[in-house]
Amino acid sequence: MSGGGNGGGAIAATSGGGGVPVLSAQGLGRTYDGYIALGSFTVEIEAGEFVALIGPNGAGKTTFLNLAAGLLDPTSGGVEVAGEVPGSLDARAALSYLPDSPVFYEDLSVAEHLEYVAALHGLKDAGPRIDELLERLGLEGWEDALAAELSKGMKQKASIALALVRPFKVLLADEPLDGLDPPSREVLFELLAEIRAAGAAIVVSTHRPDVIAAAGRCVAIRDGRLAYDGAPDPAVLEQIFDRSELEGGS
Repeated sequence: MSGGGNGGGAIAATSGGGGVPVLSAQGLGRTYDGYIALGSFTVEIEAGEFVALIGPNGAGKTTFLNLAAGLLDPTSGGVEVAGEVPGSLDARAALSYLPDSPVFYEDLSVAEHLEYVAALHGLKDAGPRIDELLERLGLEGWEDALAAELSKGMKQKASIALALVRPFKVLLADEPLDGLDPPSREVLFELLAEIRAAGAAIVVSTHRPDVIAAAGRCVAIRDGRLAYDGAPDPAVLEQIFDRSELEGGS
């Protein structure tokens, strides 16, 4: 799998061309036994954008992220990552996915996970980036720990480190602040700002007002369909959703 060449940079992101979508969905749909999880969904996201993906529980946000990541096949329409089909080697190199539930190998330590992901994406010297993420995310001293030894919050921080350790053009994150304490949330916001400044697009599924406010664009899904695409204006969003819907989760 291709990914990056040099590994020691402070920001694990690769820049993309301005004005060219790095994530594009056209009429994207996914059904399950007649149930429309996502229906005719169209959106284009450019390099350097920070997009908050919002909507009530079960709206279709995670379905969209899984389709974009190549974890699901669409039943209609299509999606491209940096011009490539999700799941292809080039698309996997261009996209990093932070799922809502961290996934680890039982027999690998935190450091071994990071080294494995870095090697998988061709980083020749990932040591400085790994050390930086461990320090900033408060994982120092846990390098040799297995997943079973980590708390929920520590697992989330390790999952964030795995998503950010290598270069990418698009970051998809599903409720990334869940399980984090306030200082760790601040660190994540700092990391996201650095990634965006380096040119990567960020799409975060969230119900948190602070994430929505930090985003430059808000894409809202309701009942599997696009309900809003524009600036994160609270007054407009409250006309579309009840407050309880936005605070209800993913």
